[in-house]
Amino acid sequence: MVVTKDHIGGLVFLCLSVAYGYYARQIPMFPGDEYEPFHAQTLPIALSYMGGILGILMLVTGRRDAGSKVQLAGLDFVLVAKLLALIVAFAFALEWVGFLLSTIFFLVVGYWILGERRPKTLFIASVPFAVGIWFVLAKLLDIYLAPGRAFTQLFGG
Repeated sequence: MVVTKDHIGGLVFLCLSVAYGYYARQIPMFPGDEYEPFHAQTLPIALSYMGGILGILMLVTGRRDAGSKVQLAGLDFVLVAKLLALIVAFAFALEWVGFLLSTIFFLVVGYWILGERRPKTLFIASVPFAVGIWFVLAKLLDIYLAPGRAFTQLFGG
């Protein structure tokens, strides 16, 4: 059996989707929510099913020719490590500076790591997107996003 990049990507995606689905079922719900058609677990579980189906499709439809074997030459593992470290920093920053500032920081630094150096482009590509996502989550969907410990310590409340 020839294992290609398509198969490895599909397997990784399938594993992540299964893990996401497992943890989605552990999201706490309010009493009585289990009888509602839409609750806190609905969307994460649906996303895990869609991701699992996509992972299986990637496994089934991956190229099988011997010329597409896995080649590690030319892959930038340092860049991947930097982006993974940025994701961990984003997770820690969420608790301290809140969703909006940590998302802006994450996007600006992520674009910078990927090679964009113009400050105007960095902020135009980051700030409107982060504000838009915050607006949709906090104002339209009425999802509580904690402002962060630093904000509450400085300004109270």
